[in-house]
Amino acid sequence: MGKKRIIRKSGGSVDQGLKSRSLARTSKRALASGTLHIHATYNNTQVLLTDKEGNAAAWSSSGALGFSGAKKGTPFAAAKVGELVGDKAILMGVKEVDVVIRGVGAGRESALRGFVGKGIEVTRIADDTPVPHNGPRPRKARRI
Repeated sequence: MGKKRIIRKSGGSVDQGLKSRSLARTSKRALASGTLHIHATYNNTQVLLTDKEGNAAAWSSSGALGFSGAKKGTPFAAAKVGELVGDKAILMGVKEVDVVIRGVGAGRESALRGFVGKGIEVTRIADDTPVPHNGPRPRKARRI
């Protein structure tokens, strides 16, 4: 029979090593206001902080924090991503942001709540989810 191997699975928490490494690599440039882009898909949540011209300043995603598989698309993972980008924004001196939310995933609101919880003022929220207007031509009918 042999020895039984016990594999400990983490309960979906953030990998602290990845989080601290991510905060250490934050840009040192000063930024008073910017735009927060939240891209929430069914499988992942990505949060990007840009300046007013659209140049990327800080970003993170559920996968970059150590979540894997189906856990990446959860609201909990999205909230952790929002908190991390909020910490990066505070280090840069951001006071206010416009928010653009794109996608239909579970992390839409929770990523924004995690970011706002850091004390940064939100001036505008826009939903820019792409909507297909007709899509591609359908397949031909299947003959049986």
